[in-house]
Amino acid sequence: MNTNYKTLYAIGPNEARAFDTKALRENFLAQGLFEDDKVNLVCTHYDRYIVGGVRPISIEVPLETIDPLKSAYFLERRELGVVNIGSTGTVSVDGERYTLNNKEALYIGKGAKTVTFESNSANEPATFYLNSAPAHHHYPNKKIGREDATVLEMGSLETSNERTIYQLIIEGVVETCQLQMGITCLKPGSVWNTLPAHQHDRRMEAYLYFDVPDNQAVCHIMGEPNETRLIWAGDQEAVISPPWSIHCGSGSASYAFVWGMAGENLDYSDMDKYPADALR
Repeated sequence: MNTNYKTLYAIGPNEARAFDTKALRENFLAQGLFEDDKVNLVCTHYDRYIVGGVRPISIEVPLETIDPLKSAYFLERRELGVVNIGSTGTVSVDGERYTLNNKEALYIGKGAKTVTFESNSANEPATFYLNSAPAHHHYPNKKIGREDATVLEMGSLETSNERTIYQLIIEGVVETCQLQMGITCLKPGSVWNTLPAHQHDRRMEAYLYFDVPDNQAVCHIMGEPNETRLIWAGDQEAVISPPWSIHCGSGSASYAFVWGMAGENLDYSDMDKYPADALR
């Protein structure tokens, strides 16, 4: 079996207030997702969301079911989003092959029985980031290139948050049950990833930070608006953000991140915003 997994149980705001740095990182930071020829998964109890990664090198790596799902195959009752943050690779879904270049995505609907991942070159491997949520209905599989995305230009250099948002798996681009995913790329000289900070009580969210330069990091800010906490995240590390938590962050250099969400609302703009002077 080429699959490893761990479980993160739901933590409430009252518990999180008492956490030290180690406890925050153990409960909200996903590290080591990308390992050669293996699938590594983190199963959360926030909307039963799963984040994971696979970096195929020498074999075609299958997506296998895991015990917590109690299912015959991984997508028996789930949908899956795949974003490639590496070099070109191929995802095969029940025999149909989809080639994904860097920063391209694939939506795979409920009911797909066989999913495998491979790189076009072992010397320049693909790096597939996976997000999965429970699904009640089958929607068609769909590849989303960057030209297919809804693109938003946000922020400004004056406020250090000039960025481009690529909405890849989102209403209006792909039909899904609840999963949404996209990529935000910071422009050179900008470091703040989300301003103003926000939370959405109707959805959880996960941020995968990538293209973080060597010896640099991102300070991810979480917690209640009046009781914030921080987690330092490195390249290709993901922060799990519960519905009660704000999320924003600043890097020591420009970077990119994949955001993924699930919950009861597919409205991307459905959020409660908190300006910087309201945070404590």
